[in-house]
Amino acid sequence: MTPPAAQQADRVLVVVPTYNERENIERITERLRAAAPDVDLLVVDDGSPDGTGKVADELAADDPHVHVLHRTEKAGLGPAYIAGFDWGIAAGYDVLVEMDADGSHPPEQLPRLLAALHRADVVLGSRYVPGGAVVNWPKYRELISRGGNFYARRALGIALRDATGGYRAYRRGVLEAIDYPSVASHGYCFQVDLALRALDAGFRVVEVPITFVEREFGESKMSGDIVREAFLRVGRWGARRRAGQLRALVGAARR
Repeated sequence: MTPPAAQQADRVLVVVPTYNERENIERITERLRAAAPDVDLLVVDDGSPDGTGKVADELAADDPHVHVLHRTEKAGLGPAYIAGFDWGIAAGYDVLVEMDADGSHPPEQLPRLLAALHRADVVLGSRYVPGGAVVNWPKYRELISRGGNFYARRALGIALRDATGGYRAYRRGVLEAIDYPSVASHGYCFQVDLALRALDAGFRVVEVPITFVEREFGESKMSGDIVREAFLRVGRWGARRRAGQLRALVGAARR
């Protein structure tokens, strides 16, 4: 599938899920607005008890480029992004971007992702391609991340170096084509699921290097449940893909 040329008139929405990110949301908003003044921001807050939603409302009141979507409970990363995509597509945005609220995805690198849409339908910000880097991350977290990506490549037969990364840009048509509302994954497995669906649908997915920076404030949302979800789901997807390939080979041999 040949990607459409990126247009200057593309409306871009950055979707930032939050849960207890009061210490970070103002900083990340200021950096994003400075790095990409024409881009809009949607904060999707899952009822943060620390008042993140209130801070986001105050930012939105002062800046028409900032919007807030309030949700009533902490439901996970995947459902938050689905709600944000629903909002952005209904509002007519052409490009939707995923970005963490904690500063690990530098807004200053967003123009690099958007520029790559000239040659792609989906752009993944990658820590593990040449030029990519990880800064101040505990070694065990990096090992989990690298191991998870290696597992995804081997299980699914894909070439992506950073399928689990959460800094990425989608053309609206990709999301509409891959039935994103049906994605059931809650943690970072959500990222693998969307990338796999885009590849299987024939869209061009490219990776560009980013520098991932460990958060300075607040607590990580990573948990053992998130890792287990990814391991089990990717294993099932890989088994189904191999079974489908085998059936195709058997069918071809019989013809």
